Amino acid sequence: MALLAQQVIARSGLTPTYSAAAASTTVTCGDRSFLHVKNANGSSMTVTLTATAQVDGQAVADLVVTVPATTGDKMIGPISNKLFASLVDGVSASITYSATTSVTVANLVI
Repeated sequence: MALLAQQVIARSGLTPTYSAAAASTTVTCGDRSFLHVKNANGSSMTVTLTATAQVDGQAVADLVVTVPATTGDKMIGPISNKLFASLVDGVSASITYSATTSVTVANLVI
């Protein structure tokens, strides 16, 4: 899984760089970390953030977000450590995409 580079939103503004979506990626977790997904495909698609948290021994459900077709545009987050941090490294969140054709993503931090 490729780690998406964080792009920091500054007071002076940010023109984000978008990458083509891969089947799965990771981002660095944080309470100020967001994923921006754009879908230009003719079909809607889903983005799944794998939850790693547990409450009273019960697993928290994954976050599944539907991005509409053609002009779909979703900001997803914050990508909290408490919910999504990898059990292996403690800092990265695992993300999968149901489709990647005409889908672009950016990892933004405020």
